[in-house]
Amino acid sequence: MSDIPERGPVTGGLNPKACGIPPKTPKMRGSMGRRYVNAMLLLAALTLSHPAARAQGTEPPYLVIDFDWVDQSRSRPVPARLYWPTGTVPNSSVPLVVFSHGIGGSRQGYSYLGKYWSARGVASLHVQHVGSDVELWRGNPFGVVGRLQAAAQEKEAIARAGDVRFALDRMLSDEMGSRGAAVDRQRLVAAGHSYGANTTLLTVGAQVVRDGQTINYLDSRFSAAVVISAPPFYGEPDLAAVLSKVSVPTMHVTSTDDMIEIPGYRSGVEDRLAIFDAIAHPNKLLAVFHGGSHSMFTDRSFTGGPSLNAKVKVATADLTLAFLDLIYERDGTALAQWQTNWQYILMRAPSSNDTPRSMTTRAGVRTGLPSLEDADSTQANVR
Repeated sequence: MSDIPERGPVTGGLNPKACGIPPKTPKMRGSMGRRYVNAMLLLAALTLSHPAARAQGTEPPYLVIDFDWVDQSRSRPVPARLYWPTGTVPNSSVPLVVFSHGIGGSRQGYSYLGKYWSARGVASLHVQHVGSDVELWRGNPFGVVGRLQAAAQEKEAIARAGDVRFALDRMLSDEMGSRGAAVDRQRLVAAGHSYGANTTLLTVGAQVVRDGQTINYLDSRFSAAVVISAPPFYGEPDLAAVLSKVSVPTMHVTSTDDMIEIPGYRSGVEDRLAIFDAIAHPNKLLAVFHGGSHSMFTDRSFTGGPSLNAKVKVATADLTLAFLDLIYERDGTALAQWQTNWQYILMRAPSSNDTPRSMTTRAGVRTGLPSLEDADSTQANVR
């Protein structure tokens, strides 16, 4: 789901939460104080358009490029938008996030993530899923609920995973020239919000069984996943079975008032926590913001409260970069600093279902990520 009405807080049993890992090595990308200052400056800039910035004589440190691809093998359009960093060192490799929108979204959505990441050296390819995209909101308004329900069917869920694979194929193909060649094949990240979070999980190993056949859309090129507000996995009752094959480190983000509700369908923060708990892969991280809403993770500016909305956007974007530092650079400095910066807007679910390899941070909060002191011995498990 994406821009679906939310209702009512779900806070029972939640305790104050901050997630971080004590630093071991110096920050490879520079001062954490500088990153935080930049993040706070972005709070004031989230609503500025690119034309306005250009009118003032400044250019954003990234390019925005739209593609109107068609997967001929499925006769299916796969539009996409690429945010590409322009300030990278020549001949350097560029990490790539492939992002899947929630139901009713488009390639234009989640621009705050694409802008933030690409301005800091991480490219972001936002895939549009025809069949569960913005077209659902058009037409007879009395048919919206039916169109939403149809878009959530298994056929479309499978098609979405195919869209992600196809888009990555195109991005890495020769037709992309120097940009495709610059993408770091060892740092490919699947990411998504709501329905797109389910798509992301399918892409990194989630699977279901139908008529005795396993439906598996694993794309082993991805080495990490960012899962924002994932709803129940296609109504599967046994999440552990569905998610047992998730094969990469995952970062999960939600909020205490993260609620989806339409006629015949309701999903709250407890479903996001259940998905986190069900993933068997030991390297996982959960952040739960206090308050908010389900759609504050989209480009909408006021849902969940305008002040919190802007802060959560920056915090989510920055947490992703800290997560990538940890799994690719084996450096937890950014994550520890993130904890300090954003602790005042965080809550945390009970940690009773943490994995055996969980660790306790200096704040007494556990994650499913290995200690940096154990980095050498666990390198094979952190991809």
